[in-house]
Amino acid sequence: MSESPEVAVDLLTTPGCHLCAEALRVTEEVCAEFGITPEEINIEHDDALRAQFAEEIPVLRINGKVRDFWKIDPVRLRRLLAEAA
Repeated sequence: MSESPEVAVDLLTTPGCHLCAEALRVTEEVCAEFGITPEEINIEHDDALRAQFAEEIPVLRINGKVRDFWKIDPVRLRRLLAEAA
């Protein structure tokens, strides 16, 4: 597929989170299919993000909009990225 630099994918995580590690693996794998490099954001370094998302980590955002949390479904992520591209 062609590169989609206009699509921004962020994964909000915390260290030591097993759900975050799995979500990052799935997110990186699916994003690579679209030529997108996701950004992992550690919420421990941002008081506002930690206050907003502490109970939902990991959180997937596409173009700044929360699209998923806890478990990232690769089929759903492919559909969301195709829609965003």
